[in-house]
Amino acid sequence: MGFQLMRVGEAPAWRPKADESDATIQSDWPSRCLKSSGDSWKRLEGNHMADQHLKYIRPVTPSAEGCEECLKTGSSWVHLRLCLTCGHVGCCDSSPNRHATKHFHHSQHPIIQSFEPGEDWRWCYVDESYV
Repeated sequence: MGFQLMRVGEAPAWRPKADESDATIQSDWPSRCLKSSGDSWKRLEGNHMADQHLKYIRPVTPSAEGCEECLKTGSSWVHLRLCLTCGHVGCCDSSPNRHATKHFHHSQHPIIQSFEPGEDWRWCYVDESYV
């Protein structure tokens, strides 16, 4: 099965090449996930769909204006992440304490969103992919 990288809005997306005629392949191409690898994107092998975790997203109120744990301890952070299940605000993996990832390991809440102004991407920890 051949795939080509296409742009859908501002995001890259994989879809079957135009010469593919299998209706099953054509109908399921939007459900295929991508994974960032440095500056490039690649198609994930198998059925790694982050969509199954979207059901855990809830309307949330951010728990703090900065990283909840860093504010308590006086630590600093680089970027902030918002848990879309409970509203926990934690620092990113570039920060010394990595509280957003620690929150995921403790709570198993799978999806975070950037809590930075002007950013709206979401990440699924379970599937290690953008959703």
